Parts: sequence; structure tokens; C-alpha cells
Amino acid sequence: MHRHWGRNALTTVIVSGLILAGCSNDGGSETKASPISESAIKAEGFPIVDEPIQLKMFTRIAPVNGPFKDMPVFQDYEKLTNIQVEFTEAPTDGFAEKKNLLFASNELPDALYRSGLTPLETIRYGSGGQLIPLEGLIEQYAPNLKGLMEQYPEIRSAITTPEGHIYAIPGIVTLGSARTDKRWINKAWLEKLNLEEPKTTDELYQVLLAFRDGDPNGNGKHDEVPMTARLGMPIVQMMTGSFGLDLQLGYNINIEDDKVHIWSGDERYKELLMYLNKLYKEKLLDQEIFSHTEAQFLAKQGTGNTGMFFDQTNNNFMPIADQYIGTAPPVGPHGDQMQSPASPVPRDYGAFAITSVNKNPEATMRWVDFFYSDEGSTLLRFGREGEHYELKDGMPYYKDDFLAVTGAQGKMTPYAGGGAPHLISDKVASFINPPQVQEAYAKLEPYMPKIRYAAPMFDEETAQKVNILRNDIDKYIDEQSTKFIVGALSFDKWDTFQDTLKKMKLDELERIYQEAYDKMEK
Repeated sequence: MHRHWGRNALTTVIVSGLILAGCSNDGGSETKASPISESAIKAEGFPIVDEPIQLKMFTRIAPVNGPFKDMPVFQDYEKLTNIQVEFTEAPTDGFAEKKNLLFASNELPDALYRSGLTPLETIRYGSGGQLIPLEGLIEQYAPNLKGLMEQYPEIRSAITTPEGHIYAIPGIVTLGSARTDKRWINKAWLEKLNLEEPKTTDELYQVLLAFRDGDPNGNGKHDEVPMTARLGMPIVQMMTGSFGLDLQLGYNINIEDDKVHIWSGDERYKELLMYLNKLYKEKLLDQEIFSHTEAQFLAKQGTGNTGMFFDQTNNNFMPIADQYIGTAPPVGPHGDQMQSPASPVPRDYGAFAITSVNKNPEATMRWVDFFYSDEGSTLLRFGREGEHYELKDGMPYYKDDFLAVTGAQGKMTPYAGGGAPHLISDKVASFINPPQVQEAYAKLEPYMPKIRYAAPMFDEETAQKVNILRNDIDKYIDEQSTKFIVGALSFDKWDTFQDTLKKMKLDELERIYQEAYDKMEK
């Protein structure tokens, strides 16, 4: 569903009690603000409270960020709300260990911000009483989040436990183009070779052949890269929709008539791998696709020497942006045409949670809910009007002099570095959603599934079981798929591949996903 195969989505870090001695106190009861009455919390508008209160929040600080206390975003929001937030910052490297140490030592902050809690962590710490249920608070104190959950029912299903509780809330992306990699094709090469945009997988093959052999860059050498993609399996994911294969529930899953089906051993998947094997064997697919780095892949976009690739924005090839256009997913051999994958609307799982030591959970929920509005998201992402951004046709755009300062964005906002609890809508996406990207997304939108279900919430015992099954199954699928594509494994071995998946209990994994889907609020 995302760019990643998602194998580690459920893993957690087990922290040994031996290292607890080194932990610092992030706030016992003696350091907490006194609780205020619910009547003192305004249901709407600002300030949220008349008398200032303090909250302690634990957060991840990304390499691009400066200290949160120096961010204009939080300085301005404190004045607006009368809520003073003291952030305890843990670097991205080692963040998971520090986060789990908080729970293991029971030295809890009031809330976890940009916390990247996994489903397993939220179930564990929620059922254990360290995180509090949020569904009642959302109902009463989070009108923006509540409205989004009503508009997009997949949000509630993605964050609700089997027992009906919500222990953490996500980052939410309603902007379709921020949830999809576009299919960029070299328009200049098409024009030079007098070719149309390919409409089918067969036509795509013919276009890639022409890119390989027709010298579209005009240098007299066969040095063009017809098609490339991110390292490893993303090329598979980008082509699944042309073979009738969806990526629902964060996995290799089709849902038809409410039936969950894992398709990893299906004939359709075999056909997809055979198609990619043909592209690879004939050097139509980048020969470095299983070895190049992310940086090398991004650099290939900017050379203009690539025929087709997949990325969310046009940032990496801006100087030659007019050389590329977005194209629709090709129709496959059985008439399938689907844009898959796409991230779900609830994209950044476990971005914010409130702990049991928080004496003002109502005010805390109102504090975070503002960022699920366009106004609050504009503050979070763009900062101060006039200083950091200006409005054009009602849309915020970073000022050129602000963008000209290297690293300024990361010091102004926690949006830089990813994972913040907020809304990404079309109202706040000028930076990642310029007109060219909007046009490329418009080519994909008709072929998007109506609902993209996120990975389901499992109870702790089931989550552990899924983790064990998927660790083995996913590793095997990735390894064998790679071998099939590069020709290191003959398709004569497909029966062996299927048999091994059966032995690895793929049917049991399918049953678990079916049960989880059946319990979802839809």
C-alpha cells in the first residue's frame, strides 16, 4: 500500500528492565498541571482555556528539525490557546527504544506527539491502562477530527481496536495526489519517436522497446533507461492494478463481496511477474532496480535520461519538468485498469496519543484537533502569513525568501520530517501539489478504489501471530518474486512457490485478515 511492503508494521521493541536505571523522569504527578474543570474548557474558539495550563509531550525530532520550543508554529499556537507545551525530544534514530522505555518505566508524559505508535503498541499500552481511550473525547472535543471520520469511514476502521476503543489518532491525508505515486513518462521522447502514451501493458512494452532502441536522447548511444522505480518491490506494486490485484488492508489483498483474498500465489500474480521478467530480461527495466539507493533513484529522475518512473511529486525533476507528463495505469491482459497502490486516508498511524497521567485530556484533545482543520494545518505547515508564506487565490505558498534559506522549513515546523498529527488537504498542499502534479493525479483518479482500507487493528495475541506469520511469508514472497523477475528462478518452479506458501500457512493469515475485516466499522 505504501512504498514499503509493510513487513515490519507490527513489530515492537522489547525494552529490558536492565536499562531502566538510566531513564530520566519526564514528569511524575508532582510536575503535572492541576486539572481544570470541563466547564472551563471552551467548546470552540480560542483561547481553549482562560487560565494557562502546561502539558508535557514526548516527540520525535527529525534530523531536519530545530528544537520544538523555537518553532514559530508552537510559539504562536501557545498564545492562541493558553496551553503551554513542554516537549521532550528524542531523535529519529533510537526513537522507538526511548518511546518504549517511557512505558516500561511508567515515566509517562501527558501525550505523545508525532509518536508513530504501532497498532500493537497502542493495543498493549491502551489495554494496560497507560494510554486512555479517545473515542468519547473525539465525540465531544474534536469536531474537526469527528467530521473527517464521518466523511471517511476508513479512518475509524483503521484506528478502532476489536474492543471498540481508539487509543491513538493518525495523520490524515484527504488529498488524493499526496497518497499516490504518479506515473511519469518522458513526453519529449514520445514526441521525438512519434509515439502515443501507452494505453495497455502491451503498448507499454512497445514504447519501452522504442525508448531502448530509438536513441530518443540523440547521443548515438544505447544509454537510455526505459523504466525505473524505487529499490526492490515497488515496481511490483506499481503494476499490480493492471493484473487485477489490489493492495487492501496494508497487504496483498483483494476484497470482493466482503471476501478477503490474499493473492500472492495466484496465477494473476504469476502473470505480473512474467511480464516484469520480460521487461528486465530485455533491459527495458532498470538493471539496477534491485541494487540502487533511494538517492540514486531520485538522481535518475533529474537526468532526463529515463523513459518512465514513479514518484509522488515533481520536485526531483523540476528543472526538466516540461519533459514529463503523468499517464494513466495501463490496461492489463484481462482488461484490468486500477491505480494501486495508494496510501489510505489515515496515513500516519499512531501520530498522537494521550496518557493516563494527563489531568487535562479534554483540553489536550481540543489542542490537537485544531490541526485537523485547514486553518490549523496551514499554521502547522506554513507558519506565519507574511513572514513564512503568502496567500494566492486563497492558497498558502511559501515565500521565496523563506525557501531560499537552507533548512528554514525544518526549523519552523514539525511537518518537515513527517508523521505529525494533522490534515493534509488540497487547501494546504501547494508545495507538494503544483499544477503538473494535479494533472498527473487526474490521470489516475478514475482508477482509484472507492475506499482504501488501512491495515486493521488486531488484539495483542492476534497481532503477535500475524507478525510471526508475515515475517516468514513476506520475506519469502519478496525473495522469490525478485528471483522470478531477474530470471534467477524459472517459472517452472511456480508450483513449488505455491506449495511453500501453503506450508507457511497463508490460508491462516487470510482467515485472520477476514475476521479483522468482518469486525471493521464500514
